[in-house]
Amino acid sequence: MGTPKLSTVGNDASVEQVVEIIRRDGGVIISEFVSSETLKSLTEELDAYLNVTPCGMDPYFAGAQTRRVARIIGRSDKAVDVALSPLFIETARKILQTPTHVWVGSDRIETEPDIQLSITQAIQIGPGQGLQPLHRDDATSLWRHPQYGREARLQLMLAISDFTEENGATRVIPGSHQWDDERMPTQEETVAAEMKAGSALLWVGSVYHGGGANSTSSPRTGLTMAYDLAFLRLEENHFLSIPVERVRQLPAEMQRLLGWSVSSTLLGWVEVDGQMRDPHDLLDMPAFSEPGKGF
Repeated sequence: MGTPKLSTVGNDASVEQVVEIIRRDGGVIISEFVSSETLKSLTEELDAYLNVTPCGMDPYFAGAQTRRVARIIGRSDKAVDVALSPLFIETARKILQTPTHVWVGSDRIETEPDIQLSITQAIQIGPGQGLQPLHRDDATSLWRHPQYGREARLQLMLAISDFTEENGATRVIPGSHQWDDERMPTQEETVAAEMKAGSALLWVGSVYHGGGANSTSSPRTGLTMAYDLAFLRLEENHFLSIPVERVRQLPAEMQRLLGWSVSSTLLGWVEVDGQMRDPHDLLDMPAFSEPGKGF
């Protein structure tokens, strides 16, 4: 049997169809995920930062010929639209928000975890960059497989430029979300997530993947974002990287997805005048300045 392939669906696919494929294969490509107008705006916005960003110093994982720019929600309105795209966020909710229950005294409380936007990053793989080591992104939370019985992350990689085998398209091992933690991934098991600019790869945090090698003379640019379970620590510290005044300009849903909220299990509250308050309330309080400075 050959290596399994990644399926591709159109942007008119239903959330249910996308979820079904991801649960089967671990990932899926969605063609024309954003419009040509959105792609053009994102390209211009991200190039303004990438063009003045030096390549990384880590030749092993981050890449010595790779540029990385974070704080994307603080820098791009179009990126906010991508994060709130129904096909992305609703798929994340379907996959991550597995219902459960807890006991509070004699009361059985039915609940489900919240999600949060854990990381945003533009990644530009330059000519000469080699293969990135294969990894699972949920390893940041030391997630175990299959003991926990739920996924920790749904990630998106939006192709800002065309992704090809030759220029460093993300390499994925379809089906590896079903592996235990003892099986080692190999590059021979990967497939390249080839797609046109404007298309997107969605995959769960338990899938082995890595950046491809760029043997061309042009860079390969992608925009990645991930929704994590809200009881896990954010990978990117939005509280320090995005100014409060910028947060106040964002849609309320995005504010909460950045962590300005109390979870369904009461994680993340802040004390105000002796009361446990939702931090989202602080954004409406003129006296509040920023985290660490308070009122």
